[in-house]
Amino acid sequence: MLVAAGYSHAFCTPHIWPNLPQNIPEVIEQRTKEVQRQYDEAGVDLNLLPGGELNLRPETVSWSREQVPTYAMKGKYCIFDLWADKLPPFFWPAVEHLQSLQLKLIIAHPERLRAVQEDVSLADEFLARGLILQGNLQCFSDAIGTSTRRTVEKLLVERKYFLLGTDTHRADTLPMRLNGLPRAIELAGQEYVDQLTISNPQVLI
Repeated sequence: MLVAAGYSHAFCTPHIWPNLPQNIPEVIEQRTKEVQRQYDEAGVDLNLLPGGELNLRPETVSWSREQVPTYAMKGKYCIFDLWADKLPPFFWPAVEHLQSLQLKLIIAHPERLRAVQEDVSLADEFLARGLILQGNLQCFSDAIGTSTRRTVEKLLVERKYFLLGTDTHRADTLPMRLNGLPRAIELAGQEYVDQLTISNPQVLI
């Protein structure tokens, strides 16, 4: 489905949560290779790369560089998520700790964060403090007037995003996510969306 939509590469970014202890960089990297072999054998022309979506938590301030999953496991870019009505006290200390490890941090789907929905200027603070924003294509397919769609469209039009990802959890949700792509193009133009889905993601590789 991704190949048919024009994708040539995909990052495998499983959640990094305390209740998923198997999701550590070396295991993710090995399992990505195993899935790639299956794709190759099946003739699926998609290049898979390992990664991981780190859930930002209080204990993140004690993590070492080796514990943090990064895009392609290159030790450069790390994506994290957070679910909160307002930024918790540990947010900036955890961010600053990860930045001190020489990591460039990407915040996943900020448009789904209630704190951002209620105060969109938080996105400007994120950018000012060195964070990179990745939008979720699914949110462009959400019902008109919902907080997620209103926020994602505003951030896109204001060119706050560096990336747009599918954030796919299951194959049956992929069409809904890919349906967000033409809406993004309608809002911001083909050239900008190509930057977010083609040019800029190449930096992560």
